[in-house]
Amino acid sequence: MRTPFDDSERRAWAGSAAAYGAGFGRLCAYTVPWLLDAAGVAEGARVLDVGTGTGSVAAAAGARGARVTDVDAEPDMARRARDLVPGARVQIAALPQLPFRDGRFDATVGNFVVNHVGRPRAALAELRRVTRPGGRIALTLWATPPAPGQALLGRAVRAAGVERPPEVPALAPEDDFPRTVDGVTGLLRGAGLVRAGCRRLVWDHRTTPEEWWHGPAAGVATIGRIVTGRGPAVAERIRRQFAALAVEFTKPDGTLVLPHAALLAYGEVAGGGAEAGAGAALGADRGGYDAR
Repeated sequence: MRTPFDDSERRAWAGSAAAYGAGFGRLCAYTVPWLLDAAGVAEGARVLDVGTGTGSVAAAAGARGARVTDVDAEPDMARRARDLVPGARVQIAALPQLPFRDGRFDATVGNFVVNHVGRPRAALAELRRVTRPGGRIALTLWATPPAPGQALLGRAVRAAGVERPPEVPALAPEDDFPRTVDGVTGLLRGAGLVRAGCRRLVWDHRTTPEEWWHGPAAGVATIGRIVTGRGPAVAERIRRQFAALAVEFTKPDGTLVLPHAALLAYGEVAGGGAEAGAGAALGADRGGYDAR
């Protein structure tokens, strides 16, 4: 059953693949190697990439020799993923209902997907269902409180005196959970995953003020709906605040350097034996979690 949050997310991402790929998509690509390592993605593995977006995770998994199936709820994203990954098995589907049999995949990954579903616990139960016993699940999501660069656009909205419109609902309180290491680990354990854990990832995203503003101005994601939802005059007011606040992160050469933080969560479907669990722990414990 879709929630009002799910419906809002569908509207936020409709037709946005090009604008997303040119801005926010580059940001989200930073975490892909860590995500695949945590899931133990290697040659020959049957991998499900949920919420593939423009296909960066699927392309990287395919480069490792994995057999990848991608799904996304937005047809425009699915088309972009097919273009990026020739021969990719891309389907249009949305959590918490996936069109796959139980235990079909060796590993399931989702790069910044859990924060876009209205029923996160039901979504995790579905990911567990389609992953074989002993298979691994790895997910990324944004941490709270947000890192300074991650908070820039929201600060601009608040400085402009713009409130979240009622047609852009937040996640229902009963479906929400703490976006912290402990909170996300508890979410995975509550979904029945074993050897679950979570790590914080930090990196600096390098862009330009123009590129970073392009996504919201094009209506991409929730922030884009907030920026564009009250007409051009309000959008311009937010843009002026963004330009003023962005100076704090702008280098002399014009590069915008935005500190970001995310959470990398991982767990294993019960029933795979101790050997699989040891491998999952090794994959999740690899170093390099500060990319700045």
